[in-house]
Amino acid sequence: MATAGLTGATAVRPRGRRAGSRRTLERNRQLDTLNTDTRRAEFLAGLRAQLPLLLGVAPFGMAYGAYAVKTGLSAGVAQAMSAIIFGGASQFVATRLIADGVPGAVIVLTVLLVNSRHALYSASLAPHTEHLPARWRWLLAYLLTDEAYATAITRYRRGDAAPQGHWFFFGSALTLWATWQVTTGIGVFVGAAVPDSWSLDFALPLTFLALLMPALRHRPALAAAGMAGLVAVVGFGWPYGTGLLAAAFAGMASGMALDRALTTDGDAEPGAAP
Repeated sequence: MATAGLTGATAVRPRGRRAGSRRTLERNRQLDTLNTDTRRAEFLAGLRAQLPLLLGVAPFGMAYGAYAVKTGLSAGVAQAMSAIIFGGASQFVATRLIADGVPGAVIVLTVLLVNSRHALYSASLAPHTEHLPARWRWLLAYLLTDEAYATAITRYRRGDAAPQGHWFFFGSALTLWATWQVTTGIGVFVGAAVPDSWSLDFALPLTFLALLMPALRHRPALAAAGMAGLVAVVGFGWPYGTGLLAAAFAGMASGMALDRALTTDGDAEPGAAP
């Protein structure tokens, strides 16, 4: 009798374990479905957040493509710059410097200076992305732009983005990347038909003015812009584009010096340089 009871109990245990395993598998499937739905929802939300900004990005991309081919770059090189550099302002600068025959080292350094603000963007986003695998961080770093940063940091600051907020970032940034590639291609195609009398050289200074004006809200920014402009005019004829580099360094130095002075005096302006 005792032996029979032990045998029956032993026979029941495996069935109990199998039932528990089935319940665990079902819960895992439900979690996977929930995670997939959340990732899709975040990606689409990022896409939608980027759409209004494309109204400004699309004309900019077409202007770059047209400017590049009119300046003398081949269609392939112009499109490759959009895929590799993927930075509107720096692409305009690099195109101009290439056309002027500036040495490659100066071009690379200038592009790095123009894009140096991305280091600040990365530092701001790092606490929200440090948990991601390296492949995700590299991908998002490549896709990072002004517009992608603006939408992503706004989403993260809501406080409910983890752990799938990177899909929002990815959706927003990928939407802009695709738009930039397509509009560059359109600009390259259209630019070949643009007459020389249209003088697309004006696209570069106009682009920088559009980027600059919204930032001139505080005294350090005004000082940096004024000093950079002054040095750029003085160094206009300097060889190898060194006047542009000198203007960039002078502008940054003057802005930082004034910001430090205002901070020391207890008169720092809200929203000024950190």
